Amino acid sequence: MSVVIPAYGGQEKLDLTLAALAAQTYPGELTEIVVVDDNSSPPLRLPELRPEHTRLVVTTGESWGSAHAVNTGVAHAEGQVILRLDADMVAWRDHVEAQMRWHHAADYLAVLGHKRFVDYQDGDRTPEQVYEKIVCGEGEALFEIESSRPHWIEGVIDDTDGLTVHHPGNYRVFIGATGSIHRDFFKTTGGLSTELRLGSDTEFAYRLAQAGAVFVPEQTSSAWHLGFPQMQEKEAEGRQQRLPYIAQRVPLHGMRRAAPSRAWRVPLVDIVIGVGEATVAEVDAAVAPVLAGTDADVRVTLVTGKAPPGNDREAILSGEGAQLRLIEELYDAESRVRVSAEAPEADPAVPYRLILPRPVPLRGDSVTRVLGTAERADAGLVLAELPGSAPARFERTAAFARARHIAADEDLDRVVAGIWGATVHKGLAAAEPVETAFNPAPADAARRLVRRFLNARQRARLRAMLRR
Repeated sequence: MSVVIPAYGGQEKLDLTLAALAAQTYPGELTEIVVVDDNSSPPLRLPELRPEHTRLVVTTGESWGSAHAVNTGVAHAEGQVILRLDADMVAWRDHVEAQMRWHHAADYLAVLGHKRFVDYQDGDRTPEQVYEKIVCGEGEALFEIESSRPHWIEGVIDDTDGLTVHHPGNYRVFIGATGSIHRDFFKTTGGLSTELRLGSDTEFAYRLAQAGAVFVPEQTSSAWHLGFPQMQEKEAEGRQQRLPYIAQRVPLHGMRRAAPSRAWRVPLVDIVIGVGEATVAEVDAAVAPVLAGTDADVRVTLVTGKAPPGNDREAILSGEGAQLRLIEELYDAESRVRVSAEAPEADPAVPYRLILPRPVPLRGDSVTRVLGTAERADAGLVLAELPGSAPARFERTAAFARARHIAADEDLDRVVAGIWGATVHKGLAAAEPVETAFNPAPADAARRLVRRFLNARQRARLRAMLRR
């Protein structure tokens, strides 16, 4: 176990944190402590009362913040499991052991440690006092439980029966202070994003969920958080500062579902459509309704299976690739649509992927409907019937990521059905093409438009003119 402690200033609280870690039940020979000084002034130092295997690392100057500090600590760590612990935490005697026990069960768990917030002023406790209480198993007696505060995540844990009831937002609980994951899992997920000065732990937790992590609250032990976090004291201001950064990268964030339609850095759904020999009208009947629909938070990839068509005189005159040239031109300025010769790999950051073997006419709410089917059944895979071809597939990225982690060489559909569930959706395709530039409104729709915009006298004149 490598305990990584990002720190910026706060020497006295760091001393108490290290004193508590020196009294842990988890074997000292299996534990290392990596304290990361994020260029504090004055520089941090290691106190005398600390675990035996403790190192101090100073971050480089190209970046700053907790995300950069944690990544630096993990890069220097040698343990199989990483426990990220804030520099103002006093962990109870079995805090490390309680989390480590879970990691012997599976290597894709994200274990969340328990904590209580207490009002603390420098000098309230000495490292020796903390060590004596912790080593005697009396960590809970260091502060009054009645005057401490729980964290808001405790409500989420209670509402989901200890996170055993699945909810797409369960990842939100794995934020800062105390939590552990396998080192390899940390690295394959990409570590924390240094682009985010605030909210990097939330965005990282989301990517862990996308990678198939199971979030586990460890509540048999606890820790004291010395002082109340800045985000609690300035909650509204902090939320305002974090929201644009997190919303761009976390499609499952509640704000995204209520926001007006726009293009985002990470879409909610990746739609992959096999174009083949389809005409521009057929492609437009599939794509246009979705882009203007109720769930337009999408990215569409049109897979041609061939090289881009030529644009020289000979190619144009021969008519080869004419439909593909029209498709490329039609969506040239649409940032949510791209044309590719090959189907892209699943993007680990995008929650869902809809795969259509060919263009079929869709409705504006087709994505909303199939997404609703997946959410109601809590399914990892939804098969949508299509007339005259193989079914469309609606895949939950997290489900397939976990299936590959558990049984990469097996039939992934079968594994996903076993660990997450699968279901069938009917009515994905529209009975008739929706009106687009290449599929004009039928006659009855035209009549509805006339009645809407012309009064009775104008309609009479129009009918007379048509008769003449």
